[in-house]
Amino acid sequence: MKEGTSETAVSRFRREWSAMGFYERFEQLVALALGLFIAVIIVLSLVRLFMSTLPLLFGGILDPLTPQVFTNLFGMIMTVLIAMEFKHSIIRVALRKDGIIQVKTVILIALLAIGRKFIILDTAKTGAGTIAALAGALLALGVVYWLMRERDDHERELGKA
Repeated sequence: MKEGTSETAVSRFRREWSAMGFYERFEQLVALALGLFIAVIIVLSLVRLFMSTLPLLFGGILDPLTPQVFTNLFGMIMTVLIAMEFKHSIIRVALRKDGIIQVKTVILIALLAIGRKFIILDTAKTGAGTIAALAGALLALGVVYWLMRERDDHERELGKA
Protein backbone atom coordinates (compact mmCIF):
# COMPACT_ATOMS: atom_id res chain seq x y z
CA MET A 1 0.00 0.00 0.00
CA LYS A 2 1.04 3.53 -0.62
CA GLU A 3 1.62 5.85 2.27
CA GLY A 4 -1.40 8.00 3.06
CA THR A 5 -3.85 5.93 0.99
CA SER A 6 -6.06 3.01 1.82
CA GLU A 7 -5.78 1.40 -1.60
CA THR A 8 -5.76 -2.38 -1.30
CA ALA A 9 -3.71 -4.70 -3.46
CA VAL A 10 -6.90 -5.93 -5.14
CA SER A 11 -8.11 -2.44 -6.04
CA ARG A 12 -4.63 -1.51 -7.31
CA PHE A 13 -4.56 -4.71 -9.37
CA ARG A 14 -8.00 -3.92 -10.86
CA ARG A 15 -6.93 -0.37 -11.70
CA GLU A 16 -3.70 -1.53 -13.34
CA TRP A 17 -5.49 -4.42 -15.12
CA SER A 18 -7.87 -2.03 -16.84
CA ALA A 19 -4.94 0.04 -18.08
CA MET A 20 -3.08 -2.99 -19.51
CA GLY A 21 -3.09 -4.09 -23.10
CA PHE A 22 -3.78 -7.64 -24.25
CA TYR A 23 -0.16 -8.82 -24.10
CA GLU A 24 0.48 -7.22 -20.71
CA ARG A 25 -2.58 -9.06 -19.34
CA PHE A 26 -1.28 -12.26 -20.90
CA GLU A 27 2.09 -11.75 -19.16
CA GLN A 28 0.32 -11.14 -15.85
CA LEU A 29 -1.74 -14.31 -16.16
CA VAL A 30 1.31 -16.38 -17.10
CA ALA A 31 3.32 -14.95 -14.19
CA LEU A 32 0.49 -15.64 -11.74
CA ALA A 33 0.00 -19.19 -13.08
CA LEU A 34 3.75 -19.92 -12.87
CA GLY A 35 3.91 -18.47 -9.36
CA LEU A 36 1.01 -20.65 -8.23
CA PHE A 37 2.50 -23.74 -9.90
CA ILE A 38 5.91 -23.21 -8.31
CA ALA A 39 4.27 -22.56 -4.93
CA VAL A 40 2.55 -25.95 -5.19
CA ILE A 41 5.87 -27.59 -6.09
CA ILE A 42 7.56 -25.91 -3.12
CA VAL A 43 4.86 -27.10 -0.71
CA LEU A 44 4.98 -30.65 -2.10
CA SER A 45 8.79 -30.67 -1.90
CA LEU A 46 8.70 -29.46 1.69
CA VAL A 47 6.10 -32.07 2.66
CA ARG A 48 8.15 -34.79 0.98
CA LEU A 49 11.31 -33.58 2.71
CA PHE A 50 9.61 -33.75 6.12
CA MET A 51 7.86 -37.07 5.45
CA SER A 52 11.04 -38.76 4.26
CA THR A 53 13.46 -37.45 6.87
CA LEU A 54 11.65 -36.77 10.15
CA PRO A 55 10.61 -40.40 10.84
CA LEU A 56 14.16 -41.54 10.09
CA LEU A 57 15.69 -38.84 12.29
CA PHE A 58 13.37 -39.47 15.25
CA GLY A 59 13.72 -43.23 14.84
CA GLY A 60 17.49 -42.94 15.11
CA ILE A 61 17.96 -44.61 11.74
CA LEU A 62 19.28 -41.49 10.04
CA ASP A 63 22.39 -39.80 11.40
CA PRO A 64 22.55 -36.25 9.97
CA LEU A 65 26.25 -36.04 10.77
CA THR A 66 27.10 -38.78 8.29
CA PRO A 67 28.60 -36.95 5.29
CA GLN A 68 26.40 -38.65 2.68
CA VAL A 69 23.21 -38.08 4.69
CA PHE A 70 24.18 -34.47 5.41
CA THR A 71 24.83 -33.69 1.76
CA ASN A 72 21.55 -35.32 0.70
CA LEU A 73 19.53 -33.42 3.32
CA PHE A 74 21.26 -30.13 2.58
CA GLY A 75 20.81 -30.70 -1.15
CA MET A 76 17.07 -31.15 -0.68
CA ILE A 77 16.87 -28.02 1.46
CA MET A 78 18.85 -26.02 -1.10
CA THR A 79 16.51 -27.24 -3.84
CA VAL A 80 13.53 -25.83 -1.92
CA LEU A 81 15.38 -22.54 -1.36
CA ILE A 82 16.23 -22.25 -5.06
CA ALA A 83 12.60 -22.86 -5.96
CA MET A 84 11.54 -20.18 -3.47
CA GLU A 85 13.92 -17.65 -5.00
CA PHE A 86 12.62 -18.56 -8.45
CA LYS A 87 9.02 -18.09 -7.28
CA HIS A 88 9.92 -14.77 -5.68
CA SER A 89 11.30 -13.48 -8.97
CA ILE A 90 8.12 -14.49 -10.80
CA ILE A 91 5.87 -12.91 -8.18
CA ARG A 92 7.79 -9.62 -8.53
CA VAL A 93 6.76 -9.68 -12.19
CA ALA A 94 3.14 -10.42 -11.23
CA LEU A 95 3.17 -7.50 -8.79
CA ARG A 96 4.54 -5.33 -11.59
CA LYS A 97 7.66 -4.40 -9.62
CA ASP A 98 10.03 -5.70 -12.30
CA GLY A 99 10.07 -6.45 -15.99
CA ILE A 100 9.58 -9.95 -17.29
CA ILE A 101 13.25 -10.99 -17.18
CA GLN A 102 15.61 -9.88 -14.44
CA VAL A 103 19.12 -10.93 -15.40
CA LYS A 104 20.47 -10.40 -11.88
CA THR A 105 17.88 -12.79 -10.49
CA VAL A 106 18.65 -15.43 -13.12
CA ILE A 107 22.36 -15.14 -12.29
CA LEU A 108 21.60 -15.40 -8.56
CA ILE A 109 19.54 -18.55 -9.11
CA ALA A 110 22.34 -20.02 -11.24
CA LEU A 111 24.83 -19.22 -8.45
CA LEU A 112 22.59 -20.98 -5.94
CA ALA A 113 22.21 -24.01 -8.24
CA ILE A 114 25.96 -24.36 -8.78
CA GLY A 115 26.58 -23.84 -5.07
CA ARG A 116 24.07 -26.64 -4.40
CA LYS A 117 25.92 -28.82 -6.89
CA PHE A 118 29.17 -28.27 -5.00
CA ILE A 119 27.49 -29.19 -1.73
CA ILE A 120 26.09 -32.48 -3.01
CA LEU A 121 29.09 -33.32 -5.21
CA ASP A 122 30.70 -36.68 -4.56
CA THR A 123 34.36 -35.82 -5.08
CA ALA A 124 35.35 -39.49 -5.23
CA LYS A 125 33.23 -40.02 -8.34
CA THR A 126 33.72 -36.61 -9.96
CA GLY A 127 36.68 -35.81 -12.16
CA ALA A 128 38.92 -32.81 -11.68
CA GLY A 129 37.79 -31.37 -15.02
CA THR A 130 34.16 -31.30 -13.91
CA ILE A 131 35.06 -29.64 -10.63
CA ALA A 132 37.22 -27.07 -12.45
CA ALA A 133 34.42 -26.34 -14.94
CA LEU A 134 31.89 -25.83 -12.13
CA ALA A 135 34.35 -23.61 -10.26
CA GLY A 136 34.97 -21.56 -13.41
CA ALA A 137 31.24 -21.16 -14.03
CA LEU A 138 30.69 -20.17 -10.40
CA LEU A 139 33.50 -17.62 -10.56
CA ALA A 140 32.28 -16.16 -13.86
CA LEU A 141 28.70 -15.86 -12.62
CA GLY A 142 29.93 -14.30 -9.37
CA VAL A 143 31.93 -11.67 -11.27
CA VAL A 144 28.97 -10.88 -13.55
CA TYR A 145 26.64 -10.58 -10.55
CA TRP A 146 29.11 -8.30 -8.76
CA LEU A 147 29.52 -6.11 -11.87
CA MET A 148 25.76 -5.80 -12.30
CA ARG A 149 25.32 -4.92 -8.63
CA GLU A 150 28.06 -2.29 -8.87
CA ARG A 151 26.36 -0.83 -11.95
CA ASP A 152 23.01 -0.70 -10.18
CA ASP A 153 24.58 0.91 -7.10
CA HIS A 154 26.28 3.50 -9.33
CA GLU A 155 23.00 4.27 -11.13
CA ARG A 156 21.22 4.65 -7.81
CA GLU A 157 23.87 7.09 -6.59
CA LEU A 158 23.54 9.13 -9.79
CA GLY A 159 19.77 9.22 -9.34
CA LYS A 160 20.11 10.63 -5.81
CA ALA A 161 22.50 13.39 -6.89
